[in-house]
Amino acid sequence: MTSFDDLLSQVPVSQIATKLGVDEATANTAIKAAIPVLLGGLQAKASNPEAAAAIEGEIAKQPDDLLDGGVDIEQVDVAGGHQIVDQTFGTEKNTVINALGDVGGAGNDLMGKLMPMLAPIVLAYLGKKVMGGTGTGTAAQSGAGGLGDILGSLLGGATGGSGNASGGLGGVLGDALGKNAGNVLGNVLGGLLGGKK
Repeated sequence: MTSFDDLLSQVPVSQIATKLGVDEATANTAIKAAIPVLLGGLQAKASNPEAAAAIEGEIAKQPDDLLDGGVDIEQVDVAGGHQIVDQTFGTEKNTVINALGDVGGAGNDLMGKLMPMLAPIVLAYLGKKVMGGTGTGTAAQSGAGGLGDILGSLLGGATGGSGNASGGLGGVLGDALGKNAGNVLGNVLGGLLGGKK
């Protein structure tokens, strides 16, 4: 079963904390805030078939064995992660990072470094779910519906709820992040969702 906790369990918190020069508690708080936002951005993009195909193209680029036996942060393509974050949030990237920087006292600089580390891990996880674990499927195999459904399920799990996050993305993010950051990010992601039809 796809679950937010399962995705979180793939993230090497201690390695990321070391990389970022923070303690594990700070890294963990930042990771738990950043992943729902990444998922929300991807879901907003996945509602557009062309963008969904691009996401699946990025998913297919992730190493099949990235999640096997626990992620080694040194194997994560952070440069590729920057590209994924840029593609996902576009001109709103800085707004997203600034809003996330207010969560749990993690600074903008920390979030700016963290998001590109997490993006390839999230995509590799989606690859396992969308492509049935082979990582070599095509966009035609699963389609935007499959990807959107998985993202919706993960977002529901992020807040302990269920249902389609695109309906109330601000609410989902508000629950996950605290109302102010959630509202800002909900508006940004809502704009991505509305603007890419």
